[in-house]
Formats: sequence, structure tokens, C-alpha cells
Amino acid sequence: MINLNLYGWNEELNQSKQESIYKALFHGRISIVHRTCYEVIAEDGTFQCELTGNLMFGKSNFDLPCVGDWVIFQQVDHNKGIILDLLPRHHVLYRRKSGSVSEKQAIASHVDKAFIVQSLDDNFNLRRMERFMVQVVQEGIQPVLILNKADLDYDRAFIEKEIRQKAHQLPVFFTSIHQPETILQVRNTIAEGETVVFVGSSGVGKSSLVNSLCGKPVLLTGEISTSTGKGKHTSTRREMVLMEGAGIIIDTPGVREFGLAVDDPASLTEMLDLSGYAELCRFKNCTHTNEPGCAVLEALDTGSLPQTAYDNYIKLQKEAWHFYTSEHEKRKRDKSFSRILEEVKKRKPRL
Repeated sequence: MINLNLYGWNEELNQSKQESIYKALFHGRISIVHRTCYEVIAEDGTFQCELTGNLMFGKSNFDLPCVGDWVIFQQVDHNKGIILDLLPRHHVLYRRKSGSVSEKQAIASHVDKAFIVQSLDDNFNLRRMERFMVQVVQEGIQPVLILNKADLDYDRAFIEKEIRQKAHQLPVFFTSIHQPETILQVRNTIAEGETVVFVGSSGVGKSSLVNSLCGKPVLLTGEISTSTGKGKHTSTRREMVLMEGAGIIIDTPGVREFGLAVDDPASLTEMLDLSGYAELCRFKNCTHTNEPGCAVLEALDTGSLPQTAYDNYIKLQKEAWHFYTSEHEKRKRDKSFSRILEEVKKRKPRL
């Protein structure tokens, strides 16, 4: 029998289950999402489950189950089942769906920490890291920066100077699968029952890191490209694995662009280290673009605020507000449509 406490099951989740009309049925956690079914880890083993019609057609795309979700299902065979209910989510990592303006996609749920992985080659980019960090912090998830492939030749002084301004916001680890002591340092930060999601670009070594943390090959890895010297993209799906004696890891495919799905654009000033300046602005609603008495612009002029940091703030702020306004307009349209449907239902048919 599988101990689901190792997978994060707790009293809060149990209370949520007791409020479901399906509380007498089995519960489990989704480990892999396939196109048409879900792998669910339960006390009696792993089940291949499909969604009931109400869940499949009654929810928007981002409300559909994702890796890390806890579900209630009915067993229909020795290793098959039907998912009937989805327990309330907490700490969900979202991203804006590729090619959309206001649609968001759930990547993983019930996440405690997000390991933002960059490799110490041409992949290192402080501004890309900030993009991941903004979305992670927005959902109440603790960010951790993993600078991988530390066995490579790189300018350590430059890297440390770049990340110095972020060191107070998130822990930073230099890792290499060829240096076991660096892997052990990261492993010691993952507690039993804690869920960690790995995010980052393709080829930074996320799957190799997961294998090293688990002490055995649990995920496929690719060879190093002879033309670029970088790791090849291997992960094609989000997958959850259990570390022996520690927590749960969710690996994700590498992404070229991580679109923001932020519900509070105003929070960016604090997350991007501009709040200390913004508090000194003459106007409370200062946009930090052209207002007189703007302390952010003054810091930019004096050089105390780097131009690259300011440019990234403006870029992310614009993207966040665009998503925020589009999302709220979409919600208004959905509510209006729902009211129209209710009115139609209330009308009595003519005899």
C-alpha cells in the first residue's frame, strides 16, 4: 500500500474531501497528464483515469486537472478509474497560454517551491529568471535559483555580481551532476511531503538534475549536441516523481517563452526591487514612465537603478497589465453570457 502522506496528503486535503459528495470513493494525486487520460497515484497503486463528462465539458481549459492535483475517482477495473471530483487547488503555477492574450494554463498545483533552473553558459539570463520569479511569487510559491553545469568554464565574478541584487529574494545554488556535494546541498532543502517544480529553458539539465537528486534514472535525458555543446530537449510532458526519503519533484518541458498570467500587476514593483524607489514618488499612482517627481526615473538617471532592470520592469508591467485587463474583460463577457443563459432557462416555453 502506498503512503500518500509522502505525496503531500494532509489534514487540510482530507477536510476538503469530506465536503465532496464523492467522499466515500478513492482519492489520489495526478502524476502524469496524457492527452486523453491521467495517471493517478492512490493508496492501492497507480490508476489510468479518464474524466467524467461533467468535468471534461463543464470547465475551462485551465480548470482541467494538471500534474499535482488531488482528485477523487471511482475504480472501474483493477488499474483504471473515472475522475469525478477535483479537490480545491493551492499554490498553482500558471503561465499564459502560448498564442493567447488572456488564457492561462495550469502547469502544476499544490507546489511549495519552484526551482528556476539556468545553466552557466549562454543560457544564463537574469531578466528571464525574473520573469519566472514574478509568476512563482504571485502564486505564493517560494522561488529558488539553480545555476546548473557549474563544472563548465564561466565567469563566476560576473555571475555573482548579476545575482547579488536578487540574493535577498531567493536562495541560489550552483550545481553540477559531476559534483555530488552540490546536488546534496539542494536535496537537503526538500522536506518530506514537500512538492518542488522544476522550470526553465530547454537544455539546462533539469531532467539530469532530477535523476541526480533521486539517485537513480527516473527521467529520460538527452545527449549533448555536438554542434552547440548544449543539452538537447528531452522532457515532453510534466511528470511527478517521488524522492526516497525526501519530497516530490515535478519536471516540466523546457519553454522558450514563459508568458505572464499575473492578477496583480502592481506587485511587480516589489518583486523587481523597485518598491524602495516607488514609495518616494510624488504621486501614489505613478506609472514610473514620465511623471514629475518620479523617484524611479531619478534613480535611473543617477545610475543607482540599472537601465536593463528598468527596461525589464516596463516590459513585464506592460505584459502583466495586458493580461490583467484582457482577463477581466473576458470574465465580464462570461458573466453576461451566463446571465443571458439563466434568463433563457427561466422563460416558459409557449404551448
